[in-house]
Amino acid sequence: MPISRNSIVRAALAFGLLAAAGSAQTLAPEVQAKVQAKAKQLSSWSTDPVIVEAVKAHNANPPAEYRDMTQEKWKALSVLDPSVRSFSKNPLGQHLKAKQDGQITECFVSAADGTKVAFLAKTTFWSHKDKDKHKVPMAGKVYIGPAQLDDSTGLLEVQVGLPVLDGAKPIGSIVIGLGVSKL
Repeated sequence: MPISRNSIVRAALAFGLLAAAGSAQTLAPEVQAKVQAKAKQLSSWSTDPVIVEAVKAHNANPPAEYRDMTQEKWKALSVLDPSVRSFSKNPLGQHLKAKQDGQITECFVSAADGTKVAFLAKTTFWSHKDKDKHKVPMAGKVYIGPAQLDDSTGLLEVQVGLPVLDGAKPIGSIVIGLGVSKL
């Protein structure tokens, strides 16, 4: 079976990106421009009524069954565990799935305290409170991370963090992973 020139070029670019800087790297200007454009396109998610209402509800009354969740407990849970699956099956998880496009490799919504409200697939961390991808959006700004191999997806991606806004007030964050090879 012949291999196309485009496939070879894509593979070489991906290998070069990985080899250049290990697990995290600076994006080439043309890729950075594509990420910026996609982040601008995704900015409407900050005020999406379904997202805002779900985060407001979670902030007001976090589910009792998750109040004592720790990173260790979270890590021990299988992706098939009903409590994990509930985050992708809840109304917000289904809403995220409907919004997903071919460039989005992952997406999760966190409450003000950094704990999960919904996601497309199980995240590596239960809480992202101490991570810039949550802290920057909680300050009302957009976060764009470096290109890196993501632990949860196994793909080279760039994470974009957006604030969830109630009016002008940040009440949570949305982190969207963009596949570098898909931009």
